[in-house]
Amino acid sequence: MKKLALVLAASAAMLAACGKKEEPVVAAPAPAPVAAAPAAAVNTEEKVLNIYNWPDYIPEGMVAAFEKESGIKVNYDTFETNEALQAKLVAGNTGYDIVVPGTVFAKSQIEGGLLQPLDKARIKNLANLDPALMATMTKADPGNKYLLPWGWSFTTVGINKTKVEKALAGMPLPENAWDLVFDPQYTAKLKSCGIAFLDSPTEILPAALHYIGKDAYSNNVEDYKAAAAMLAKVRKDVRMFSSTMIDDIAGGKACAAIGWGGDINIAAGRAKENGSKDVIEALLPSTGALIFIDSIALTKDAKHPNNAYAFIDFYLRPENAARMANEMTYNTGNKNAMDEVKPEIASNKTIFVDPDYMAKMVPPSSFTSEARAALANAYNAFKKGK
Repeated sequence: MKKLALVLAASAAMLAACGKKEEPVVAAPAPAPVAAAPAAAVNTEEKVLNIYNWPDYIPEGMVAAFEKESGIKVNYDTFETNEALQAKLVAGNTGYDIVVPGTVFAKSQIEGGLLQPLDKARIKNLANLDPALMATMTKADPGNKYLLPWGWSFTTVGINKTKVEKALAGMPLPENAWDLVFDPQYTAKLKSCGIAFLDSPTEILPAALHYIGKDAYSNNVEDYKAAAAMLAKVRKDVRMFSSTMIDDIAGGKACAAIGWGGDINIAAGRAKENGSKDVIEALLPSTGALIFIDSIALTKDAKHPNNAYAFIDFYLRPENAARMANEMTYNTGNKNAMDEVKPEIASNKTIFVDPDYMAKMVPPSSFTSEARAALANAYNAFKKGK
């Protein structure tokens, strides 16, 4: 989440012809011709860059700053789920240059030829990234050939602590925060103030599998039946399946949710901005949360790759990575940004996770096509209440 340096040097000997000497000596061998220095690459692309990213996932003004510096116009569109991005890539002719898939989906996208390898020699700020995070990403991208981190966090349980404590009426919070959304003795109480699940099969089923002691990224079809059976017990208590989790938590529509740590922190800040006195927190379940890494990738059909590389290098500057952490509460994995991260953000253990807790967390992986089908079937049945 390698320092590359390109040093170009050219030297030329000066040749002069000032007439003939009256008594020439034996001529020396003619010097070998000096190769001309290659002309600098010229970016002939139109000054346009098309980006497809998640909502609420870039600091305010960062796109405008890049446009001003580069003269490149950015068209910035958003999607709500990995499934939506996957459908766009599979359909082809995306119209986008940069996309930001989760690594759970990116492996199959790489294998399917939907993304193109990165020319790392063109990304001078690559050395700013944390080697440990890059090593984690090799599960989806062997050799780190296709992906770079945009931001990372984890799927966990977020709560409006004020409303949850009231709904539990003296019942203490469980040690394992997953109980709040998967154990009927808690969900029966919290349904009064609202339980929300991310509307995404690849977020909910891995969490459910992990909760019942299975591999979160199992390729055993029978494991999904077991997860579905557990989920069925709490279905009646789930108020909503959300694609707008930040607003739903900040606005009080849900007091407990399966969501992304970064989004839960954003919701906490937004609630304060709106004058709420409620305390909103991302929790660290005792059995571990599920790490996700959203990655920068170039589409196979990118029409503006030069502009894309300019933006990627801009984004990987330490000052921009620090803004990502400070404003969006996501960790970019940029090890050279920490000097510019605010103390209250740097000390937030749901953004910069302690090594001891990191060891408990579930790293991202991927699914076979059979497992993905079983996952989708289990989720659809759960959502429909069947």
